[in-house]
Amino acid sequence: MASSSCCCLDGICAAWSQRPARMTAMPSSDPRSSPRFERQLSPEQVQRVRLGSWTSPLPSPQRGHSMQKEGSFTLQIQELASVDEGTASRFPAGIVDPDGPQRLAVPSGGVHFLTEQLYASPGTLPAALTAVDRERILRALRPTATFEMLNKVPPELLDASGAEAQELRRRLLDGATLVFFTAGYAGKRFVFERARQLGVKSVIIEHPDSWARTLVDEGVIAKFIPIDMSQDAETVFQQSVEAIRNLGNDPKTLDACGVVTFCELSVPVVARLCEVLGLPGHSPLAVDKARDKHWARAEMRKAGLPSPKNVLIKSASELKAAASTVGFPAVLKPISGAASLGVKKVTSQTDLESSYAEIIDELSRLVVSSGALQQDDGSGRGVKAENAMDCTILMEQYLDGSEVDVDIVMSNGEWRYAAVTDNGPTLEPYFNETWALCPSLLPSKKQKELKDLSIATLKCLGFQDGVFHVECKYTSHGPHLIEVNARMGGGQVHETNLRVWGVDLVEETLFAAAGIPSRPFIPGKDPPGGAVAYCDINAERSGTLQNLDFLAPLRKKEGVVWARPYVQAGSHVVGPQDGLPTWIAEIVVQQSSAKMALDFLFQLQSEIKPAIV
Repeated sequence: MASSSCCCLDGICAAWSQRPARMTAMPSSDPRSSPRFERQLSPEQVQRVRLGSWTSPLPSPQRGHSMQKEGSFTLQIQELASVDEGTASRFPAGIVDPDGPQRLAVPSGGVHFLTEQLYASPGTLPAALTAVDRERILRALRPTATFEMLNKVPPELLDASGAEAQELRRRLLDGATLVFFTAGYAGKRFVFERARQLGVKSVIIEHPDSWARTLVDEGVIAKFIPIDMSQDAETVFQQSVEAIRNLGNDPKTLDACGVVTFCELSVPVVARLCEVLGLPGHSPLAVDKARDKHWARAEMRKAGLPSPKNVLIKSASELKAAASTVGFPAVLKPISGAASLGVKKVTSQTDLESSYAEIIDELSRLVVSSGALQQDDGSGRGVKAENAMDCTILMEQYLDGSEVDVDIVMSNGEWRYAAVTDNGPTLEPYFNETWALCPSLLPSKKQKELKDLSIATLKCLGFQDGVFHVECKYTSHGPHLIEVNARMGGGQVHETNLRVWGVDLVEETLFAAAGIPSRPFIPGKDPPGGAVAYCDINAERSGTLQNLDFLAPLRKKEGVVWARPYVQAGSHVVGPQDGLPTWIAEIVVQQSSAKMALDFLFQLQSEIKPAIV
């Protein structure tokens, strides 16, 4: 690797003697108000002593490069060759898996891992460990290479915020081996590209036929580990534990410093992998609470947080009693799931009965492939979800008002970044998203209330570190939670936060996975990137999509970031009259202000006329 010219942290922001109060109208506090100091940091303190031999053959950005447009950094850290301390794994050969006695027997023909997580999370995954078992595992293991580096860095530098401090975190991440459990759909390729840019040795665990397998030959990832995802969750978990432990014997990677996922259905297993392997990660109990919407609301009530009336429905015979408890209008949704699948508004008993039957039928026609949920297109790809049907539906009070997303970075039990994105009216009764805008146009007081509720919810569920995508509504009686996603939001979420606030949520996710404290840096009070608005074009009626010609003129317009199709010409699409509407395309625009961005998006929407026959 190339060497830099010095090893000092010139002008890095100091640690706070006490943390400053955070701004309520913007994502993070202004670091310019903190004291400054100069401090020497020796090369050995940021030197990875156990480093796998794999390096990407692809060109890498120079030290100091990031995806955001920042000024030149004054921080330069000398990069030295690693010290050879042997390649022995940090896992003792005779370590006992404390989950062994608690394993659940899976009968012959057991269910598919991902469908099990969709319908019955956490399914056959092991129960969360006791505090005693967690302590026993940690005592038996050598610290990860990243933790050895962190222990040499003064705490005040790790707690600092600023461009230079962010570069220090990147340097601490450089060379780390991180395991990605499931790759998701091919649109998540940018995650692995960014990990490569940061010097991460990425290992992907996925089904043998995943699109991500080719990333090894392309030089994007270090290793692909095929595991049959058609097995039950407990078997997939145990095979993954063994595969991750064996990385220590591979000189290309050596031991993993973290396990991470960007796929909703994989969050419960990753939490358990981190726990049993003694790696940084979410508490399995916190994840299970968040994935179970009924349980999450119960925890919120205990913490004194607002929660709508709700009841669980396990069969059609319980519909009348549920309606009596909750009333109308109401919303039906699976207690676990993703992407608004199986979510529908109901306004009467008759509507409730027909909608319940429709949702059960809709969920039974889903397939899962590479961690992604999709309707069965008849191609034979993916595994039918009906093989794991054990569907409990939550019926809860309908919440009026505007919907928002709150993207949050937590570190050491406190929030470090929280940005509100407005969502347009959902396409009822299925709650398909229509458009989104960041920064929010809501008054700062309402934004603060939404952030406060989201952060309080994460804390009451037991989360400490990581990136979260929290969905809320600001109703006629204040803010209310819709759901918590214990991972970075999908779709345009990463691009939006990066363009508007300069905060890279992939980077922050990888920091958390490796145990590196997060302190996202925003150089001023105003969003440096102006505003981003985006929309998903829903099919207005059912039929065959004739062509994608409507996208070409959009791509030529100034301010259009991209206009991409979700489906191919000739595809059959579904309109709201016949079921969950098909997303045809996505459009992302960027302007200097939120109002300008939204007005521009609306103008483009009015010009879009997909040919559906």
